[in-house]
Amino acid sequence: MSSLPARPPVLDLIGRTPLLRLQFRPENLTVFAKAEFLNPSGSIKDRLALTIVEDAERRGLLRPDSIILECTSGNTGIAFAMVGAAKGYRVRILMSESASVERRHLIRQLGGEVELFAARQGYGTGIELSRELAARDPRIFLPRQFENPLNALDHELHTGPEIVAQLGAPAHAFVAGYGTGGTLTGCGRALRAAYPEIEVVAMEPAEAALLSGESPCCHFIEGVAGGYVPPLLRDAPIDRVEKVASADALAMARRLSREFGLLVGTSSGANIVAALRLAAARGPEARVVTILCDRAERYYSTRLFAAAE
Repeated sequence: MSSLPARPPVLDLIGRTPLLRLQFRPENLTVFAKAEFLNPSGSIKDRLALTIVEDAERRGLLRPDSIILECTSGNTGIAFAMVGAAKGYRVRILMSESASVERRHLIRQLGGEVELFAARQGYGTGIELSRELAARDPRIFLPRQFENPLNALDHELHTGPEIVAQLGAPAHAFVAGYGTGGTLTGCGRALRAAYPEIEVVAMEPAEAALLSGESPCCHFIEGVAGGYVPPLLRDAPIDRVEKVASADALAMARRLSREFGLLVGTSSGANIVAALRLAAARGPEARVVTILCDRAERYYSTRLFAAAE
C-alpha cells in the first residue's frame, strides 16, 4: 500500500478538458481549441504543477517543512499555490513586476507568498534568483518548470493524447505559444506521433520574436516569450514560427468573449489568431488545433479590459 496521502478532491479536476469546435462564420473557418482555462485554478499550468509535486513526493523530495519555490509570470504560481494549499505545502513565488496584479492576488488568496523582481533579463532574472535562494535554504524545492522534462512529458502523455482522442480525425496543424516550452514540445511530440504529416507551429509575439532571430521588445501577451528561450523548447518538433502582434491578440481575446462567450486571456487570443491563419491557408476543411490557456479574471488591470464598456 502506498504511503502517500490520498489526492485532495480538487486535484482530480485537473486535465481531461474539452476540445471546443469554434466556427468563425465571417471567415468560414473552424478551429479546434483545447479548453485549458477550465482547469481548477484557471490555466493549463495546473497539469505541470500537479505532475511535478506528485513526482517529488514519490521520490521523497518534499517534506512537511518544504517550501516550493518557483519563478513564474503568474499562471504557474497560481497552480503551485493551489496544489500547495490542497496538499499542505508552503509555496513561495518569484514574479516579475510586470505581471498583472490579479495574479498576485490569486496566489495570495491560495496562501502563497509573492516576491516581485525587476525582470531585466526576462525569466532568466527570476530563475537565477530562485537558484540563489535554494542554495541558502535546504527546505526549498525548485520545480524548475523551464527545464524540468516532466513539464513536456506530462503534455506528451496526457494533453496530446486527449486531443487525439477528442478530435477523432487527423489534425493538419497544431499551434501554440511558448513560455516554458512544455506545452508546445509535449503536445507537438504526441501529435506528431499520431499524425506524422502534422505541421507544428510556434506562436510568438511579433514584438518579441526570439525564435525568428529578432531582439525582444515590449509586448502585451502575458505568459509567452519572456525574453528567454527555454531549454525545453530545444527538442520541440517545430516546423515554423507564426508571429502575432499584441494588438491582434488583444482584439481576438475580446472577440472570443463577445462572440463565443469564452472569458480567456490574451495568449489564448494570440493562439487563435495564429490558428485562423493556418486554417485560412489550408481551407475550410482544415483541422487546426490550438490551446485556450487561461481565464480572463487575471487580466482585469491590463490592456485586455481597457476597451471594455
